[in-house]
Amino acid sequence: MSKILLFLLGIGPGIFAIGYTIGTGSVTSMIVAGSSHGMQLLWVLALSCLFSWVLMEAYGRYYLVTGETALFSFKKHLKLGPVISILIIIGITFGQWNSLIGILGISANAIVETLALFVPSIKGNEYWWVLVVAILVIAGMYTLLWKGSYSIFEKILVFFVSLMGLSFFFSLFVVLPDPVEVLNGFVPSIPEVKGGKMLVAAFVGTTMAAATFISRPLFIQGKGWTIDNLNEQRKDALWAAVLIFIISASIMAVAMAAFYHDGKVVNKVLDMVYALEPIAGRFSIALFFMGTLAAGLSSVFPILMIAPLMIADYQQGKLDTSSKQFKILTGIACLIGLAVPIFGANPIQAQILTQVFNVFVLPLVIIGIMILINRKDLMGVQKAGYLLNAGMSLALLFACIISYNGVLAIWETI
Repeated sequence: MSKILLFLLGIGPGIFAIGYTIGTGSVTSMIVAGSSHGMQLLWVLALSCLFSWVLMEAYGRYYLVTGETALFSFKKHLKLGPVISILIIIGITFGQWNSLIGILGISANAIVETLALFVPSIKGNEYWWVLVVAILVIAGMYTLLWKGSYSIFEKILVFFVSLMGLSFFFSLFVVLPDPVEVLNGFVPSIPEVKGGKMLVAAFVGTTMAAATFISRPLFIQGKGWTIDNLNEQRKDALWAAVLIFIISASIMAVAMAAFYHDGKVVNKVLDMVYALEPIAGRFSIALFFMGTLAAGLSSVFPILMIAPLMIADYQQGKLDTSSKQFKILTGIACLIGLAVPIFGANPIQAQILTQVFNVFVLPLVIIGIMILINRKDLMGVQKAGYLLNAGMSLALLFACIISYNGVLAIWETI
């Protein structure tokens, strides 16, 4: 366990990428996809992780060479840069705060439903229990943000990501999915069913998250890396993408093995746990519950920070975690996150829809870095080569297709 923790601490800023990417939104999307369509969408996950690696490398390299963060550079160097930066701030904030609403609802529901297994009196009063738990969780997170620093945030995320990864990875060995079915998931196809397009868009929205790339220079700054850390930055981006794929694919494979062949439907947060219980007993409840809760909490933490971080980035190009502005905006995010618990909405339905919105700002984020990292006056000999440009071009094409797909998905639900 100590070696695993040392490895994760060595990942550095990539741990925030994993935290942003694998939350209950990702868990929900993977469970719904695996239970409804088996491993059919594994190819979408693989492409999303591949392009995420490319974009993390691009943004990380740009910061180490120029010393400038993303939105500050957009404002300074791009034509219509201020407008583009503001659109990105609005788009990412909207998508991430919407995700936060679903994440907090699912995390609170997971805790309450698990408690109800051991305290039957909770049945019939779930609404109030969920609301109280959600308030306690968000209050605890806000307290940590109020007093914390980059190094503390990094250690907290290492703990949550370790717990999440181990829980889901061990769950994979409980059900042992068919390897042939897993490999067939790399063959591109889209489910021809109602909601299929939305699920694909949600996959990309939760895995290829614009917030991950925009915030990467800030977290590299917080880590204290310089141009001498170019190799560490490359390894960090690669390992983050690999771990995102392994953990997400494990969740999908577990859902396929537990649900897909029996025709079961995911309606509640702990449906997955109930399906695993006959195989692994109460151990499965603790196992998957810990993974789901850790996924939720590992995402709540960075999502609460995203709006003030981007605004400070735009204003001065600095990582700000202690100003009055930071504390006020994270407080507002906390209140917004309580929407699902207060109104009693279905957190799974809310989470799938909110993930779709995350893809719409992605093309702007890719175009911006493509322009900057190819400017020789900024990058010198470190400007993008043929491989990185090819990767970013394919990522842009992929993002545009998925954004169009997301528009169609939302139109179908109206």
